[in-house]
Amino acid sequence: MPIVAQSTETTDWVSRFADEVIEESERRAPGKPVVVASGLSPSGPIHLGNLREVMTPHLVADEIRRRGHEVRHLISWDDYDRYRKVPNGVEGTDASWAEHIGKPLTSVPAPKGSAYPNWAEHFKAAMVASLAELGVEFDGISQTAQYTSGVYREQILHAMKHRGDIDAILDQYRTKKAPAKKQQQKAVDDAELEAEAGSGAAEEDDGSSGSAGYFPYKPFCGSCGKDLTTVTAYDDDTTELTYVCTEDGFTETVLLSEFNRGKLVWKVDWPMRWAYEGVIFEPSGVDHSSPGSSFQVGGQIVGIFGGERPIGPMYAFVGISGMAKMSSSKGGVPTPADALQIMEPQLLRWLYARRRPNQSFKIAFDQEIQRLYDEWDKLDGKVEEGSALPADLAAHSRAVRTAAGELPRTPRPMSYRTLASVADITAGDEEQSLRILSELDPSDPLSTLDEVRPRLDKAEAWINTHVPADQRTIVRDEPDTELLKSLDEPSQQSLRLLRDGLADHWSLDGLSHLVYGVPKVQAGFSADATAKELPPEIKTAQRTFFALLYHLLVGRDTGPRLPTLLLAVGQERVRRLLGE
Repeated sequence: MPIVAQSTETTDWVSRFADEVIEESERRAPGKPVVVASGLSPSGPIHLGNLREVMTPHLVADEIRRRGHEVRHLISWDDYDRYRKVPNGVEGTDASWAEHIGKPLTSVPAPKGSAYPNWAEHFKAAMVASLAELGVEFDGISQTAQYTSGVYREQILHAMKHRGDIDAILDQYRTKKAPAKKQQQKAVDDAELEAEAGSGAAEEDDGSSGSAGYFPYKPFCGSCGKDLTTVTAYDDDTTELTYVCTEDGFTETVLLSEFNRGKLVWKVDWPMRWAYEGVIFEPSGVDHSSPGSSFQVGGQIVGIFGGERPIGPMYAFVGISGMAKMSSSKGGVPTPADALQIMEPQLLRWLYARRRPNQSFKIAFDQEIQRLYDEWDKLDGKVEEGSALPADLAAHSRAVRTAAGELPRTPRPMSYRTLASVADITAGDEEQSLRILSELDPSDPLSTLDEVRPRLDKAEAWINTHVPADQRTIVRDEPDTELLKSLDEPSQQSLRLLRDGLADHWSLDGLSHLVYGVPKVQAGFSADATAKELPPEIKTAQRTFFALLYHLLVGRDTGPRLPTLLLAVGQERVRRLLGE
């Protein structure tokens, strides 16, 4: 029985697209499952920008499922694409991998040390695992399997028969006309060229154009296995095709009606699949949506195969705090697995659900992740108390559950920044962590760290992998006697007031009240006085007091939140480091 969304209809972008997709599916394919699609190329690490290609249709498909409709979310693994370059920063590769450029991704060895049979399977595996953790339900389609088993044979023959019509469509967008004489086909990746050129990209990858005419099909060479080939002859009646490899001169004549070692060029392959699968909804990236690019041209070519272009938005880029636009061909960019190492699936889902596809956003791997978690926890509280706005409620609902049910979550989700501070100070010592976290709220202490997992583990991973060594917290072993001796009377008094209040305020809330209250009391005000009741100079006094405490405890101007730090250090040690 589908889970009904919590009044998400008409409140957010997902619901609006779901309305359109259901209506369009009933027009095109009444009575059949709604088909939405994504395409991923396992040419290297599949990064967080690529994840938007999956999350956009996933969220729409999930909303449609919640309404009781049958949906198929297809993910086409473009593993029959050519291996075009050795990605930077991929462990287990070296210059020798360049010899495989031009082969299908499934014919390239996996990076050294991999447990998978080839390059494509190696990079698919990490993404499949991440999608499972994110609760993404999909039907995976290997394009290697589709092409090599002959599934698309009729579509290939149809494209070859109508190559003149395809060529005429493509010619509308070509910025340079091919010379009349036979030219060597450039073997380049269309998607890459579109990303680099922006629009009207790369007529060279539209197919083979030579003295024999235009062909939308590229064989992989029977000798070297690469796609550096040019079709030199084709007979529509017999389907006899001859090609020559520009890499090694190998030539071969085959019957295309029986031949399965090749594929349609990208600008023809994509619309062919739309028609074959009956895709109703598929988003496209900025690089595929400009005039003359794959999505636009495909909208005309799809008619040759008897289909229609899917509806779907152009989606904007996803960035990383402190990093430029992501490109998997450059390597070294964060993947969904990297993000899920430091954040729970709900938070990552929320980041994609709360922004419209055409809005760019950043995913934080730096200190900003703590603010994002604060924002998420605040929303969680509003949802619980029933005060969340409709659009925020919809995004939250899509983050924490799918039509199949709730995603696993941390039973007791303590503040991420607090957990990170504890992980930092204790260096992962579980006994110490449990002691500190139990003291945060003595009236309701933790009985086991499992209550704050997996969030604790994510925070600890963030501390260990993304916080520079010079920003880690190292508590002093011995008091800074020189600094203590140099303090004036007001400073010494502030330390006495703090030490005297430790026993009675030994909890997170109690210590927060104490450390903020000491400068108020010194200035003659009540420790409970609010900001409106205090002169501006109290804030300056508080900052000076906090800096003194940080210097005495960790030898720096700043550090984790002082109440958490004090709990972590322990009352006896705090007293000693503060000069008692």
